[in-house]
Amino acid sequence: MPTYVKRAFRYRFYPTDAQAAELSRTFGCVRKVYNMALAARTDAWERKERVNYNKTSAMLTAWKKTEELAYLNEVSCVPLQQALRHLQVAFSNFFARRSKYPRFKSRKRSRKSAEYTTSAFRFRDGKLTLAKMKDPLDIVWSRSLPEGVAPSTVTVSQDAAGRWFVSLLVEDPAVELLVGGDEAVGIDVGLTHLLTLSTGEKIANPRHEQHDCVRLAIAQRRLAKKAKGDGANRVKARRTVARIHARITDRRRDHLHKLTTRLVRENQTLVIEDLAVRNMVKNRSLARAIGDAAWSQFRTMLEYKADWYGREIVVVDRFFPSSRLCHHCGEVGASMPLSVRTWTCGCGTVHDRDVNAAKNLLAAGLAVTACGAGVRPQRESSRTGLSAKKQEALRREP
Repeated sequence: MPTYVKRAFRYRFYPTDAQAAELSRTFGCVRKVYNMALAARTDAWERKERVNYNKTSAMLTAWKKTEELAYLNEVSCVPLQQALRHLQVAFSNFFARRSKYPRFKSRKRSRKSAEYTTSAFRFRDGKLTLAKMKDPLDIVWSRSLPEGVAPSTVTVSQDAAGRWFVSLLVEDPAVELLVGGDEAVGIDVGLTHLLTLSTGEKIANPRHEQHDCVRLAIAQRRLAKKAKGDGANRVKARRTVARIHARITDRRRDHLHKLTTRLVRENQTLVIEDLAVRNMVKNRSLARAIGDAAWSQFRTMLEYKADWYGREIVVVDRFFPSSRLCHHCGEVGASMPLSVRTWTCGCGTVHDRDVNAAKNLLAAGLAVTACGAGVRPQRESSRTGLSAKKQEALRREP
């Protein structure tokens, strides 16, 4: 029986001048409403008053009736309401200590996007038409949507490089639990090699940013020399820098998608290490290389794909001495710098540092699966709103 999961299908589209103007106006109104609601909730917070989504929705109705904010009536009301819902989620995450206090959206630095629900768009015969628009969007259908499934939410966005994207959220019935691939694998991430598997296979680090670092440096120097402000030359230079960053990001994401899909298809159990990437990037010597490797993005992709296809992810504690532990005799060696790539154990076994770590991660992960101890709890789920520790306590209650 197929498993229904929510999946977002993202496509690029090319709007007409009228559509681009309408969407840009919508982006501005969404940002304005979000910032005004955040300011209102912040003031109420300081006065120790409670303001929720319903009250901000009533505020939005009042704002539209004023002469100063009458332009909010010119765009679809659905993206404005969704902005208030997003703000409510941001505050829920803040109160649950999953994130920091919500910040105001900047016109230049914030992501430009607007979310439409079913009442604000029409999807028929493969054509998508948004509210306040007469013509459908010119979408490049790079892959087909699941048959017989209509999107429940449509999100339109524009990146810093000026490209337009539309994301369609659907319940995909085509995702079925994979058959086969009963193997287990330990995965050690690194910089010299992006991944080292317990099978001994090493996957090279593409270093996407390094390939374009010269072009990026030249473009950034040219941007720095432009006069400050919103002049045409500075906007053009900023767009050039954004295009290079977009090229790097697209290539990195494509490589990680292919890699994680392959690992999930071939293995039933995948063991990884719980790395404190946020702390590791504070090292100035390694921060750029770690960011280019995108370890956090790799883990995120691996986790949600494993959830789709019924695979198991085991996360080993970050303090487990995977590199210094001899997988042959079990002796833990002395601490060693990152420059040491091979070392010899007292039992005479010569270890490749990364392969040895991957094998130890696999052994620890299998031990955790068997006895259920020695593993760091899974990361907190923003969907459930409960930490892994609280979820485990609830499961143990009679």
